Amino acid sequence: MLTHPQFNPIALDLTRIGLPLQIHWYGLTYLVAFGLFLFLAARRVRLPWFANAGWTRRDVEDLLFYGVVGVVLGGRLGYVMFYKPGYYASHPLEVFAVWKGGMSFHGGLLGVAVAMAMFAWLRKRSFWQVTDLIAPCVPTGLASGRVGNFINGELWGRAADPSLPWAMVFPQAGPEMLPRHPSQVYQFLLEGLLLFVLLWFYGKKPRGRGQVSGAFLFGYGVFRFIAEYFREPDNFLGLLAMNMSMGQWLCVPMILGGAALWAWGSRQPVPGAAMEAKA
Repeated sequence: MLTHPQFNPIALDLTRIGLPLQIHWYGLTYLVAFGLFLFLAARRVRLPWFANAGWTRRDVEDLLFYGVVGVVLGGRLGYVMFYKPGYYASHPLEVFAVWKGGMSFHGGLLGVAVAMAMFAWLRKRSFWQVTDLIAPCVPTGLASGRVGNFINGELWGRAADPSLPWAMVFPQAGPEMLPRHPSQVYQFLLEGLLLFVLLWFYGKKPRGRGQVSGAFLFGYGVFRFIAEYFREPDNFLGLLAMNMSMGQWLCVPMILGGAALWAWGSRQPVPGAAMEAKA
């Protein structure tokens, strides 16, 4: 049985030298996520069916800007609406208190979808072409976020058998000092690394419009649904109907919608089908 190493969440404290700035590990994981997106998306726009459609690295940089705005606004509003609507209805000004924490992946996904729709409309591009471009570049950002969760010792897992070699005690989880599943690591491996590998290789060949996006929605929904069995539910919600967590219920429409989108995309024309895909 292991014990969480209790990292200092502050990676660099410049207040010690008189500067009013502290750099947190969680903020650094966001920078890593943004950097990986730029690197990976810049490679995808060189694929023949994107390059021939006029995509450039400048488009990738603009997509990152739209995506950051979408994920921050959507993630916060999603947390407010999905997890604590009653509380924030009574304390509306705290909706803006993002420094107190509270972000929802599913809300962030909706926010990104709106941002990508705006980008597509302004650039006169197909929405599904935009999302098919970025979908394989998203899981590495999710993986980076889970590293930040682990460093902070947050979003810990449910109680585990003490004989499990990687069971871990999170002191901040309570005085009981129960061994728990390191669910942040599970999510890092599933919805981060594994999903990235599957989508990256799937997206290296021409696919029907919307199929790569559908594969992302379906894959993330399945992997997150599985991981939720090992993640401690939010204490203010607990388990809901059918002993499923809020995270699992939010994954259900993702799985169904992803499967439907993939099936619809399989009947769409394949862009650049005659070209040989090059990575």
